[in-house]
Amino acid sequence: MAPYASDDSTTAGEVDEQRSVRRKAARYIVPVTVVGVAAATIGLVPALADSGDPDLPKITAQQLIEKIAKSDVQQLSGTVKISTDLGLPDLGGLESGLLSGAAGQGEGDSSADPTAKLTELASGTHTLRVAADGPDKQKLSLLENAAEYSLIHNGKDVWGYDSKSNEVYHGTSSESPEHGKDQQPPAMPKDFAEEALKAVDDTTSVTVDGTAQVAGRDAYKLVVEPKQSGSTVGAITVAVDAQTGTPLKFTLTPAGGGPAVVDAGFTKVSFARPAASTFDFTPPKGAKVTEEKDAGKADDKASGETPRKTPGKPFDLGEAPGREAGKGAGGHDGMKTIGEGWTAIATFDTGGEGMPSGEAGGEFGGFIDSLGDKVHGRFGSGTVFSTRLVNALVTDDGKVYAGLVTKDALVKAADAGK
Repeated sequence: MAPYASDDSTTAGEVDEQRSVRRKAARYIVPVTVVGVAAATIGLVPALADSGDPDLPKITAQQLIEKIAKSDVQQLSGTVKISTDLGLPDLGGLESGLLSGAAGQGEGDSSADPTAKLTELASGTHTLRVAADGPDKQKLSLLENAAEYSLIHNGKDVWGYDSKSNEVYHGTSSESPEHGKDQQPPAMPKDFAEEALKAVDDTTSVTVDGTAQVAGRDAYKLVVEPKQSGSTVGAITVAVDAQTGTPLKFTLTPAGGGPAVVDAGFTKVSFARPAASTFDFTPPKGAKVTEEKDAGKADDKASGETPRKTPGKPFDLGEAPGREAGKGAGGHDGMKTIGEGWTAIATFDTGGEGMPSGEAGGEFGGFIDSLGDKVHGRFGSGTVFSTRLVNALVTDDGKVYAGLVTKDALVKAADAGK
């Protein structure tokens, strides 16, 4: 049986104990960091490739980057398929608690809250329908078995609707242009391109590797690779629409080999203006409507915690209770960066709140040990939690080191911190 899975003979006391374990696990930073980085990675994704190698004029990598930067597509619609394989461990159902904990969702929150709902894109294969008409109108629909979840931004209104539960989540965009941008669902190709281009610096190799066809459109293939050793990223390939400069394909392969960590893209795409009615939304009759300002209040009041910040971006994890500006989790030392480029490591001190492990951590400590690898060095000892892309080291004295780097790189960074 998977860890902490229940069966028909489970007693009420055991159920309460299991829930307690899940709540504790959801509070720890490593699973949250892994989910957060995975979600941020998905934020780059626009497309899936078709077969075919069109004959296009030659172009340099610099010219193609400039073409992406100058792209000003305001209208589009299409279907996107996203496959994500981070190699997360089988948690026997615990992962659902971690995802909701990372997103700040409690039992009293709406199932239509985009902060929690869109974290589902961090694993598995999903089909989306997307549409956009300028900065004030976007729609993203996650298609599920006999159900659909939609996130609609129309002017000042942001709506989330879960047809399975018939629940609606309603928020508003700020008058601030920057905040309004944060409220938009991840559907604009120019936003995807800007995120991908942030990785391009002196530590990066950028080349043009031929052409491809994506959703029936001719595209160039831009390949971005780390020059440094020690990164878990093998290469990023972005197919760029030859006519508009819009990114049409994103594939991230790990340095360790195997299938892509993220493979996503348009199976259909049109740059014509969508019908205005695409972005209309009225809560269905009988639907439960949760307002943004009320989300999470019931759980926070019951637990005595500081009310949670409602994240603006669908993948924004918000701030942990007790965190101050410039501070790490729990209000301790702020996050710092070691190194640069693809081997940069984020680190912060939790103030001695290390992960419970071994006999000292009891049953929960044994569970945590089963998810990671125990390591030792000049820094002392700790546990490394790994996926195919993100690794994180939590030392026994509460320091956290995380990045797109190997386990050895994390141990070296922790040793250097002594």
